[in-house]
Amino acid sequence: MTLATIARSPGGRGQPWDNARMAFGLNAVNQWLQDTIFKPLEDKKMPVMEHLVELQVRLTRVAIITAVVFVGTFFYADLLVKWLRIPLQNMFMPGSLSWVPTDLPTVPFVFLAPAEALWQNVKVAGLFAVAAATPYILWEVWHFVVPGLHAQERRFVAPFVLLTALAFYAGVGFSFFFVLPFALNFLISYGVTAGFVPQISIAQYVGFALWFLLIFGLIFEVPLAITLMAKLGWVDAPFLKRYRKWALLGSFIFAAILTPTPDPFNQCLMALPMYIFYEIGIFSAGFFNKKKPVSEGSAVPAVATAAAGNGGAPSMGLPDVGEGDYVGVPTDRRKGRK
Repeated sequence: MTLATIARSPGGRGQPWDNARMAFGLNAVNQWLQDTIFKPLEDKKMPVMEHLVELQVRLTRVAIITAVVFVGTFFYADLLVKWLRIPLQNMFMPGSLSWVPTDLPTVPFVFLAPAEALWQNVKVAGLFAVAAATPYILWEVWHFVVPGLHAQERRFVAPFVLLTALAFYAGVGFSFFFVLPFALNFLISYGVTAGFVPQISIAQYVGFALWFLLIFGLIFEVPLAITLMAKLGWVDAPFLKRYRKWALLGSFIFAAILTPTPDPFNQCLMALPMYIFYEIGIFSAGFFNKKKPVSEGSAVPAVATAAAGNGGAPSMGLPDVGEGDYVGVPTDRRKGRK
């Protein structure tokens, strides 16, 4: 039934007319979105819908590979939880590359809910599966993004993505071998000295340890983030140096928010590396800063003005200009001075 037939019918302004008007409005909105938003985003070689289909395919592959890795990590979840327990009563010695037991008493793990132990194994297995599948995830992201990049951008993005993964793993390792043992030893020793018997919930400990590992992995990304912003021309080294005091204050504020405990010891353990990496980011921004091109129009009048003030001709550093472009000093004025 057409719009004209509905309009000519006696009951044309009933329900059929409302449905047709609604359909016409939806078509108009769809056409406006297509012309205004989606069409400017379309690549000449691949439309937006094909990009979305490719993204869906790659996300499906990532989900399947992560699920397969999760099946393997879940069988070793108990072993992974035992590895997470190592920093609780041991200190890592860099000289001998070994763990040395501390003088803390044995700390038993307890679970306070029927499914708490199972859920913690699932959580640990899932996070380790994501960490193990990260190289494949980055590979899929790279193959999705690389067709839209220029050759110069490809040379810059590929090392940046690789360094991002390495920096995250380095932050996780630094937290596991150095930060977690000091933090746990301080907190447990304080409670034992106060006369309390340590009994830690498996959920609380796993959440504490995994949160520390994740945060320090992100802290190690700070220099790379600053370098990227400097490469894009958003910040530079003088700008970052001017806000050093605010960066130090912000490091302690973020550490106070992100640390799972309110004590100042763990806050300092997180804030000081954050500020140190800010300083490293300043050095990196000064080295990789985007060079701003000097406009020729602003350089020529400055030299010409200086030469005119000295009463001489412009210096040889000036670019060649045509006869009609150069305005000389009037001869009448110089004669009048004589």
